[in-house]
Amino acid sequence: MTWRAGLEAWAHRQWASRGPVAWLLSPLSLVFLAVSRSRRERTVPNRLPVPVVVVGNIYVGGTGKTPVTIALVRELQARGWRPGVISRGFGRREDGIRLINEETPAAEAGDEPLLIARETGVPVAVGRARFEAGRALLEAHPEVDLIVSDDGLQHAALARDVEIAVVGARGLGNGWVLPAGPLREPPSRLDTVDAIVLNTSNEAVVESRTPRFAASSCFGACTQLATGRTALIDELADRIHAEKLKPLSAAGIAAPGRFFAMIRAHDIEGAELELGDHFDFAENPFANRTEDIIFITGKDAVKCRHDPALAGDKRIWVVGLEVKLDSYLIDLIDKRARDAAGRH
Repeated sequence: MTWRAGLEAWAHRQWASRGPVAWLLSPLSLVFLAVSRSRRERTVPNRLPVPVVVVGNIYVGGTGKTPVTIALVRELQARGWRPGVISRGFGRREDGIRLINEETPAAEAGDEPLLIARETGVPVAVGRARFEAGRALLEAHPEVDLIVSDDGLQHAALARDVEIAVVGARGLGNGWVLPAGPLREPPSRLDTVDAIVLNTSNEAVVESRTPRFAASSCFGACTQLATGRTALIDELADRIHAEKLKPLSAAGIAAPGRFFAMIRAHDIEGAELELGDHFDFAENPFANRTEDIIFITGKDAVKCRHDPALAGDKRIWVVGLEVKLDSYLIDLIDKRARDAAGRH
């Protein structure tokens, strides 16, 4: 585990309950709430000329939002929409507006927007000002008739027609906002969104009157980073056992435990390396590792591809992730987007 991953794990442990650290920080949470409320009340939303669907969360850090966004974009394409995606592009070196494609360096695009571009092939724009990013995307791609915002639930400057909140395995933590808890907004915010996507097997993690839909995940094809060769995870598991290989599972995501558990579920037991969310691979974490085969996530792969040492490491396999969304959720989003399109 890297020092950054260790710090993140410690913070999430504190946020899991209302212990001494949380109580000590609770007065600052009141300040955070007041500042957030004041900023939201002063902000006038700007509306784009096409329907906008926001996929976000209220828990700071990963909830599996980007895989849900990718699955949603694919489903909307199947319904006849021509979507584009906007995102802040966390981890970029600048905050200005940038249209990206599959070959844009991760440092200029952000790892998650780059993953979305590679997985869906739709136009993607990044920038802190989401409205300006959306306008730039529409100017460059007038065929786009719907915008999906990856994150942005708290970005009040962008008017939206549909709001989807993704809740992950950590649920809502201790239910308090930052810094005493892990939430960007109070739990009551979930009562105002259009739908909640539970990206976890624990359906008791949240209580809300908002319709809830489950997202299911499984591994897709694995791709050898250096060669592009593909194989099923079970084929690689058989090879590991037959050849007595030493495997390593590594993840630079917010909740790596789920990825590691899914690897173990395919009878692959080996070392596990938590890198910390949005790990930038400025240093090669595998340079001194002795394992024979290394499993990484798609989010990490978009950064590894731009480093010759990593891109040429034949030990590295990128594990594909397939997310399945409830058809009733897609029906709901499709209907509300079409209603919104009629008003634009």
